[in-house]
Formats: sequence, C-alpha cells, structure tokens
Amino acid sequence: MSQQLTPELQAVKQRIKSVWSNGDFGVVAEVLAPEEIQFYSRLSIPKGAKVLDVACGSGTIALEAARHGANVKGLDLVEDLIRQAKERALSEGLNAEFTVGDAEGLPYGDNEFDYVISMFGAMFAPRPEVAASELFRVCKPGGIVAMGNWTDEGEISDFFDVVSSFAPPMPPGVPKPIEWGNREIIKQRLGKYTNDLKMNIRKLEMNFPMPPLEVTRHYFKFFGPTKTVYDMLDDGKKAEFEKALTAVWEKENTATDGNTRTAVDYVEITAVKK
Repeated sequence: MSQQLTPELQAVKQRIKSVWSNGDFGVVAEVLAPEEIQFYSRLSIPKGAKVLDVACGSGTIALEAARHGANVKGLDLVEDLIRQAKERALSEGLNAEFTVGDAEGLPYGDNEFDYVISMFGAMFAPRPEVAASELFRVCKPGGIVAMGNWTDEGEISDFFDVVSSFAPPMPPGVPKPIEWGNREIIKQRLGKYTNDLKMNIRKLEMNFPMPPLEVTRHYFKFFGPTKTVYDMLDDGKKAEFEKALTAVWEKENTATDGNTRTAVDYVEITAVKK
C-alpha cells in the first residue's frame, strides 16, 4: 500500500535504508538465530498457513517457517539481505518468496496472511503507527500478528543510547525505535486492532567467541547502525565510541573464559486481529 511522503520523511527513510544496508546484518543475525527459531516455534504455526515475515533480514524465521510447511513470504528493506535469504532458500530447496520492500507500505493485499511476524524489524520503521497499521492490514481477521521488540530498559537500550549519543540526531517527531519495547506504548499502538494482546518478556542469549572489545569491533564492521556512526567520526571520537560501547558489553558479561556471554531482554508480542 503506497503512502504519500514529504521530502523530509523521504530523507529519513533513505537514511534508515542506507544505515541498514551498511555492513552485513546477515553476520550479526547469526547470534540472534537460536532465539528467533524458538520465537517461531512458540507460535505453533500449522502446515499450509500463510506466513509473512516483515523485515526478515537474511531469512531466519521465514526459512524456519518454510521448513515446517508454511506458505511463506519475506520482505526486507535491504536488497543484499533479500539476496542472502533467497540463496539460503535455494541451498536448502525451500519454497519461500522474498521481496525488497518497506514495512510501512507492504506490497500485499488486505487480509492475506494467517500470521504476520516481525522480530527486531518493523520496530525500526520511522512511523510506528503506519507500520502497525500495515502489519494488521495484511493479516486475516482472527490471524496473529507477532512481534519481537527490544525492551526500552537494560543492556540493549543502553547499547542504542550509546549509538544515538554519537550519531546525528533524527528530525523532530521521529520516535526512538526502542519505544516499541514499552508495554504501555505497545498497547496504545496495537490496541485498536486487537482484543487479545499478549506480551511476555523473554531472554535472548548472546554468545560471542571473543572478548567485549572485539565484540564492539565486530559490530563496527558488520552492524549497520554502529558501522555508519563509527565511519563518520574522527579518530578521537572513534576511540570514545569504542570505549563507551565496550563498557556496555562488559557490564553484563557473564563469561569467565575471555569470551562474551550475556542475556538480553526483549518483548514477545502476539495479537489476534479483530
């Protein structure tokens, strides 16, 4: 569904696309994959169900759905991630259709899917009310919209606060993505579409075979938001950014073997469409 955009909003959306196209989120997503698969399994989706994975990244959830016999489509803003998802599907012989597209303007019909899923994806759209409207528009009445969103407190919130403190500010009126982790805001954004909204706090274990400083450098290389900011800083600011982000990983690190292991919170949301 197309949306009329102001020049200012077009610039914001282009900035977001550029940020997420930088680096290689497919590499970063490897640490998320085990929990993404658990997230999918808890939905108990039957064979033959029509499933849409919005902001699907390199396809972890969409491909898991295809393995279990769902009729799957995946969409992401980043062309290279869609390429990766298609290659992964081909390598496994899975039937899944992947498309480059925007969570705020889904190229699908009304009431088309039984399950509409977005894990750590649609939460980054600059107009959350539009993204929410689109997720429910393409979902059938009685179908389920499921989201996994980082919480607005704790380590991941601290991580994004550090990134934001070194990044150029977004224009006024563009909310922080991390607001999608606040229960009251979730109710405000989704309540009009559902009479059955469930929210659970889940733990996602992140295990890196490297110390916190190397995790930071890993993110500077592969994670679009951190790579974009790091690349635009001068050497002095680069060092400050590295120190501040490493402190976030160090704070919650429970590994004692020189590596990095932490458990971070996210909100698991399931909503049955009216």
